[in-house]
Amino acid sequence: MIEMIQTRLNEILWGSDLKQASAPHVFLIKSLRIFYGTARDLGDGLPSLRAMGLVYTTLLSLVPLLAVSFSVMKGFGAHNQLEPALISAFEPLGAKGLQLAEQIISFVDNMKVGVLGSLGLVLLIFTVLSLMKKIESAFNSTWRIRGTRNIFQRFSNYLSVILIGPLLLFTGAGLTASFNSSEFTNRLLTIEPFGTLLLLLAEITPYILTIITFTLIYILIPNTKVRFKSALYGAVVATILWKVSGSLFTTFIVNSTSYTAIYSGFAILVIFMIWIYINWLIVLIGASVAYYHQNPESIPDKSQVIRLSCRLREKLALTIMQLVASSFHNDGAKWTDRLLAKKINISERAISIITRSLRSANLLTFTEKGKQFIPAQACEKITLKMLLDAVRCAEETPNLKAEDIESDDHVDKILSSLDLAMQKSVEDKTVMDLIR
Repeated sequence: MIEMIQTRLNEILWGSDLKQASAPHVFLIKSLRIFYGTARDLGDGLPSLRAMGLVYTTLLSLVPLLAVSFSVMKGFGAHNQLEPALISAFEPLGAKGLQLAEQIISFVDNMKVGVLGSLGLVLLIFTVLSLMKKIESAFNSTWRIRGTRNIFQRFSNYLSVILIGPLLLFTGAGLTASFNSSEFTNRLLTIEPFGTLLLLLAEITPYILTIITFTLIYILIPNTKVRFKSALYGAVVATILWKVSGSLFTTFIVNSTSYTAIYSGFAILVIFMIWIYINWLIVLIGASVAYYHQNPESIPDKSQVIRLSCRLREKLALTIMQLVASSFHNDGAKWTDRLLAKKINISERAISIITRSLRSANLLTFTEKGKQFIPAQACEKITLKMLLDAVRCAEETPNLKAEDIESDDHVDKILSSLDLAMQKSVEDKTVMDLIR
């Protein structure tokens, strides 16, 4: 039964030729593929584990983060919007959400950044940056990125998110409050069709600002170049889930009497932690949607296979070096992991395994722009034996090498004869022989 469902799903997702399909049909199939990849990630459980880790970090960093945001907003004269914004954010928590928001506001008011002193201010900023680093780590994992930013890039990007994100969210709450209390607005509401249009604008403004905030987060935080269209796509999905989950959470969790009966006075804390977990899970779902929108080649199940046989590693190493060296020698377009994956028709994660091995062996290197590959040495000096050895020995470490394994002399002789045979087969051939 399960196999039949899987077969039917594969026919729907991959069976049709999108080149000859209509635009609505192409959009529908591509969306289904994106949601399929995202659902598969959720089924693996990693987004849920990352969301759980972010709950703990958020609880530790929430008040310092709001204190920094409050200080920044005070410079813009928008600090009065902090309380209505928090009340709006905690609205799904029900009546106790108001009490929790007021308690957090009192904590923020008591934490006066100006009187903390140099050490206190450094610790405050460190706590906030630690939260942002944890978020970046979760996003990088979603985007299959291993590299991290340097300290200066982290500071500038994190600062942008800390400044712009809360400012947009709090501005949205402030605009809504101002809209509802303006005498001019109340007069326009009585005049049609302006009344209907204003009501509609008041309803969609928080959604628009939330989408903008998510879009900026998805662009700025991952350590890679995220296309605006992909970030916007993920932001729209995350915003819809955010709003829907708020209503469902209030209905099924907050209004349930079981939590109060079990946890008594701690019920609001437990509910608050569950709410933070759901929110982070939605944020990571949006990031996954943005990733698959930008990298549709990563959606098929075969792209998730990253175990490479020795034969496959050797063929990939020769193919990658042949493409990179040929492009470099003929002054052609440079290759990246993503472009190589599309050319060779294999996952980007598999390509990155080989390119990391070649870089570690000083056979490949990056250009300063766009992580484009070029040979690290002259093509005449890179022998094919060096390439093959680089991928064969890629996962060996100084603490564990082939020579460290106790083996019989007959085994060692066989392995030595295999090495000699391979060396004789490639003789003195170099990368130049691959591209001629």
